[in-house]
Amino acid sequence: MHTSKLVGDFQHRKARLLFLDFDGVLHPDAVYLTRKGVELRADGELFMWASLLSNALAEHQDVRIVLSTSWARNLGYQAARRALPMNLHHLVVGATWHSAMARSSTDYVTWDNQTRYQQIAAYLSRHDPVTWLAIDDDDEGWETTARERLILTPKNHGLSGAGVMDELTQKLGACS
Repeated sequence: MHTSKLVGDFQHRKARLLFLDFDGVLHPDAVYLTRKGVELRADGELFMWASLLSNALAEHQDVRIVLSTSWARNLGYQAARRALPMNLHHLVVGATWHSAMARSSTDYVTWDNQTRYQQIAAYLSRHDPVTWLAIDDDDEGWETTARERLILTPKNHGLSGAGVMDELTQKLGACS
């Protein structure tokens, strides 16, 4: 397996992780995978709020992104990563879904039936301890002890929702 310099730097510096969902965070939660590709069936465009995240992370150079989105399973890790704007996709160091899970029917079924928090917890169990946060529009199944790490976004307004960016800024500052 080849390791990029970015991933090597990430491991060396023990960067903070940000688990990132796409739908309901970077654009409205009205995204469908069709024969023509990925379509947003709401006003706006895919990744319309990505610049808000990029601006928030500009002052936190040690934060790296782990994809916590069905895009990684449905399109594959590399395609999901490349779908992000360049200033975010270079920060991606992994995903809660890995293609090896598809080769094991047990992992595949488990991942599909897990809550987003369970997917994140499983990812963290396979890696060294890190400081982390998550941005998602789904708060189902979050343990009380981990709930403070979640920035919950409204499904139709994502990062542009009232108070979301203030919460993200505060939590990024608090976990540095």
